[in-house]
Amino acid sequence: MEAREAPECAYDRPEFFEKYSQMSRSKYGLSGAGEWPTLKEMLPDFAGKRLLDLGCGYGWHCVYAMEHGAQSALGLDLSEKMLQVAREKTPFPQVEYRQGDMEQAEFEAGSFDVVLSSLALHYIADYDALVRKVHRWLSPGGRFIFTCEHPVFTAQGPQDWVYGPDGQISHFPVDNYYCEGWRKATFLGEPVTKYHRTLTHYVQGLLQGGFELLDLAEPMPPREMMDLPGMKDEMRRPMMLILSARKRAE
Repeated sequence: MEAREAPECAYDRPEFFEKYSQMSRSKYGLSGAGEWPTLKEMLPDFAGKRLLDLGCGYGWHCVYAMEHGAQSALGLDLSEKMLQVAREKTPFPQVEYRQGDMEQAEFEAGSFDVVLSSLALHYIADYDALVRKVHRWLSPGGRFIFTCEHPVFTAQGPQDWVYGPDGQISHFPVDNYYCEGWRKATFLGEPVTKYHRTLTHYVQGLLQGGFELLDLAEPMPPREMMDLPGMKDEMRRPMMLILSARKRAE
């Protein structure tokens, strides 16, 4: 499937934003995000570092970095509604939030020591171009860590289970895995456009873009969340992927 221009930012639609604000990760921050225990262990030491957060949302990761000694943090997001919340929740003057498209963003070479992105890269059309940009923006030895929806989760498109005649979950569909490109998905009952790419593409994009791979994880729901509705079913297929990489020495 060929790439096409993404629609307006779904998160600025009032109905969609209201539904998002009721999610556990919106109400409780990092502790409400199922992937956080895994991601936390993969983060670098933020002491004295300059962070760029691509698709920063409510700014939770910018705040976390500052709480752990970061020199500064810049959060970039397409949604002005998300940034309004982020500014309200952030007590650190060293944090700046900007509205913008990460695919169109430009920064000086070596501007950051850490680039982080949480559940945003499946919304971009040109992953390889962004990886090259991130490489340029990072200082020597800088770190790039991101989470995205797992290719098993994005492959088929709608991202819903297949149900049996009794209404119970039968299985999760995986189809057109090697056919990369945009997908029409439903998130929080609203139509959104996402981009599917293979696991090989995610990894090779980093390796060919000047990075060395440090870690890879397919986070499972934490034990303390297993009693939440639907969480046990999340053990039936991977929903998220986390990759950690370092800018290779020239």
